[in-house]
Amino acid sequence: MPFSSFGLHPDLLRGVKEMGFTRPTPIQQDAIPPAMEGRDVLACAMTGSGKTAAFVLPILHRLMPKRRGVTRALIITPTRELAAQIDEHLSQMAMHTPMSGAPVFGGVGMGPQEHAFRTGVDVIVATPGRLLDHFRFPYAKLEGLEILVLDEADRMLDMGFLPDIRRVLKHLPPRRQTLFFSATMPPPIMTLTRELLRNPATINLERKAAPAVGITQAVYPVAQDGKSCLLLELIKRGDMKSALVFTRTKHRANRLADFLSRHSVNCERIHGNRSQAQRTAALAGFKSGRFNILVATDIAARGIDVEALSHVINFDVPKVPDDYIHRVGRTARAELTGDAFTFVSPEEERDLSAIERAVGKRLPRVILPDFEYSRRGSEKLEIPLAERIAAIRSRKADDRARAKTNAQRRGQHHASQGPRSGAAPRSPGGPARPVQSWPGKPSGPRGYGIR
Repeated sequence: MPFSSFGLHPDLLRGVKEMGFTRPTPIQQDAIPPAMEGRDVLACAMTGSGKTAAFVLPILHRLMPKRRGVTRALIITPTRELAAQIDEHLSQMAMHTPMSGAPVFGGVGMGPQEHAFRTGVDVIVATPGRLLDHFRFPYAKLEGLEILVLDEADRMLDMGFLPDIRRVLKHLPPRRQTLFFSATMPPPIMTLTRELLRNPATINLERKAAPAVGITQAVYPVAQDGKSCLLLELIKRGDMKSALVFTRTKHRANRLADFLSRHSVNCERIHGNRSQAQRTAALAGFKSGRFNILVATDIAARGIDVEALSHVINFDVPKVPDDYIHRVGRTARAELTGDAFTFVSPEEERDLSAIERAVGKRLPRVILPDFEYSRRGSEKLEIPLAERIAAIRSRKADDRARAKTNAQRRGQHHASQGPRSGAAPRSPGGPARPVQSWPGKPSGPRGYGIR
């Protein structure tokens, strides 16, 4: 079935063709027709399935004939990276149309985003927190909204955004089309769908979440302190053209990236403690090939769309099987192929067993030939919590001692200086008397003397 069979506007089909899309994916085949008819849609769609086009194309098609200079579609998504990615795809699909869009997320100035609200771009792609920031001001009105999309709804639940979503909904007109996409359907999400959707077209709801067919999965058993050396060895052997490496914490991401950089690996990192400019630069460098390795926490699991990404490495086994699905879904996108390797230490075997139950099979174990498994990294990737707390307390004690010493020095300095030259004598219990200022400048209430 070609995209032309949907009856999309010819200008949209030109954009789709130039993006290299030849035929729709299953989620696009199922979601586009009812969305074009104006029906609500409830879709359970795994990452990498092509769902962005499944809601962007119907939005653009429906809104094109009645352009009015007001914002008529809102797409809400959990992370900045995903918002930027959706906005980029929207721009590409709308290249030959008059339709406009704007991303609205934190970490950057609100000025251009305010301009988008005031001018009424056709589609706003937003994260919940920054959207609520704008709703505090009168310019952020969406009375003309016709279509709402909630993307990655379960991820928003995981990140604690569900209360924010409910607050956002209070600012939107109740009569609208709603398109709801989620990789999984936990009970709180099902409750939300019943509140939001009217007789929706339900798609793939019963399909069990699983990695894409084109992903080759494997497990590398290795001691915790040998993981960094194993990763370095795999990179040095030259099989990884580009790899997204997931760590459990921000601290481990930083230390692993530093370790790889010291060994001449072109890499960058992305996690929640990085500024928006740093995160944007890291993603851009990774997509362009400037960096072959991107070390990330799960903030990037659903926000990176890299064409032909060859490898995903679970440097740490995720605690939740769904996180494994989303991580490895960064490769083998759009029906391509890719490899997903998971480094498993003995203490992580229980988490791996949960993942294998979720995917319905035992993942093959791999031993890297000629690798010295007794090798250990030169430094700890994760400093124990007690050590981190002790270091923080020591640092604060040093800061307090330094501040006390500086205050004493300043006091001694002022005491040795005595009264400043030209300072007005002070009467006991009263303010300093003004002194005569420069010629022609009166003293008193309107012209106090120089002190």
